[in-house]
Amino acid sequence: MSRPIRTRTRLRVLTAAALLVPLAACSSSGDAESKPSSKTPGFPYTVTNCGVKTTYEEPPKRAVTMNQHATEVMLELGLKDRIAGTAYLDDKVLSKYAKAYADTPVLAKEYPSYEKLLAANPDFVYGGYASAFQAGEGRSRGALAKSGVESRLNVEGCAKRAVSMDDVYKEVREVGSTFGVRPRADKWVGAAKRELAETEARSRSKSKKPVPAFVYDSGDKTAFTAGGRGIGNDIIERAGGRNVFADLDKAFGDASWESVVDRNPEVIVILDYGGTTVAQKKKRLLDDPVLANVPAIKHKRFAVLPLSDAVVGVRAPGAVKKLADQL
Repeated sequence: MSRPIRTRTRLRVLTAAALLVPLAACSSSGDAESKPSSKTPGFPYTVTNCGVKTTYEEPPKRAVTMNQHATEVMLELGLKDRIAGTAYLDDKVLSKYAKAYADTPVLAKEYPSYEKLLAANPDFVYGGYASAFQAGEGRSRGALAKSGVESRLNVEGCAKRAVSMDDVYKEVREVGSTFGVRPRADKWVGAAKRELAETEARSRSKSKKPVPAFVYDSGDKTAFTAGGRGIGNDIIERAGGRNVFADLDKAFGDASWESVVDRNPEVIVILDYGGTTVAQKKKRLLDDPVLANVPAIKHKRFAVLPLSDAVVGVRAPGAVKKLADQL
């Protein structure tokens, strides 16, 4: 008698379970609909960069960085593992980034071809200078977008006004937001502001008159120099100098040697990068008879900054201290 009872009991249990299956399925569906999305916090993220509006549903996973300051922003934010490739190193990377950079694939010494760029299978390209997206070489932001690749240009590359340290903070924060690491960006900005405040406080305590400074990037027939629109101008002013070509309405531009003489700089800031050494640049300036009576030449007053210090990137706050110490 006990066996049939157990059988009937089991049948009732099975029947009840069968009736509950649809209910459980409905319940699971309802729970899935009510659960919040598993998207990365802060996404979708929409940003307008140099006239291009982009909405990111999720952080880029395979970025290619072109130009050193773009690469160093990424490395500073701890995004080494998101860099699928890099290109165009202006000078030596900072020692703090050396190990991370050594593990990063280098696509080209300068800019890679469009084909080589796409071969890295990027979903994002970050350019430091406008030349990174040269349309004539097929790398325009529009061409990349047609290939399904998002992009960003450093804000200095499209500035219609003078950029400042605030633009450095904006650049780092927007890159941080794009990659879902905004807290890291905010932490860096906080530290950079404190460093800059300390440097400027020391400069003010010396209460010296701003030193007229001429920035020598390169050039023979004309001087390629820093104008008033780039971060270099802001760095000079914060360091206790006065850019004698602040009225040049460009980040960088050409000036005649006669105008250099007319503006009578007391110090020459040499930008160190590329195949021409600082010693060679000094010799070119010292040997030019046109410049013989310029105070900076007469007294051999030179300051040196790596080019990567004088652009909108993570080096800019430290560059103020570096230049202030030399002025």
